[in-house]
Amino acid sequence: MFAGIVQDVGRLVFREQRQGDLRMGFEFERLAPAGMRLGDSICVQGCCLTIVELEQRGFRADVSRETLAVTTLSEMRLGARVNLELALKIGDPLGGHLVTGHVDGLGQVVAIDDDARSSRMDVALVDDVLLRYIARKGSIAVDGVSLTVNEVHHDIFRVNLIPHTRQVTTLGSLGPAAFVNLEVDLMARYAERLLRHSSESESD
Repeated sequence: MFAGIVQDVGRLVFREQRQGDLRMGFEFERLAPAGMRLGDSICVQGCCLTIVELEQRGFRADVSRETLAVTTLSEMRLGARVNLELALKIGDPLGGHLVTGHVDGLGQVVAIDDDARSSRMDVALVDDVLLRYIARKGSIAVDGVSLTVNEVHHDIFRVNLIPHTRQVTTLGSLGPAAFVNLEVDLMARYAERLLRHSSESESD
């Protein structure tokens, strides 16, 4: 489990095909290697991966066919910058919202406009089935960054990027047409499941 608070921006430095899936290697600067172990979970650009190799200032992880099919990792080129966050530990502050690292689908940036010192970013859903989970003033993870939804119009939602977020994550370098990994609010998914179960029980 993660909080959607990016701890470092790393780079993809290794990419190797392995019988249909990938092994990917990333370098980082600010993370503490002493606190990382083989088998630990780490959030990479919003995707929960497992560390299978450790290096002095980096790690490698296997990326399954499922993850490649539903995230931007399949198209990521060497040198690409990625948001990194280590898994939460008991007692860690929850500065964002609960993020699992299980990407629900892709979004595409359609506009970025200045708003004082911040930026307004509009994101269109590639699969509009996710729309029912996205609510004004609710939470969403975009490339692993916890953000608040400010507006929702049809299949497009708007978020605000403050200067700090643009500076310490990859979101500051996005432009129109860029694809992003989306994870909807965990509570919204459970609420829908409870409501559906309640409705099914009443009809029996």
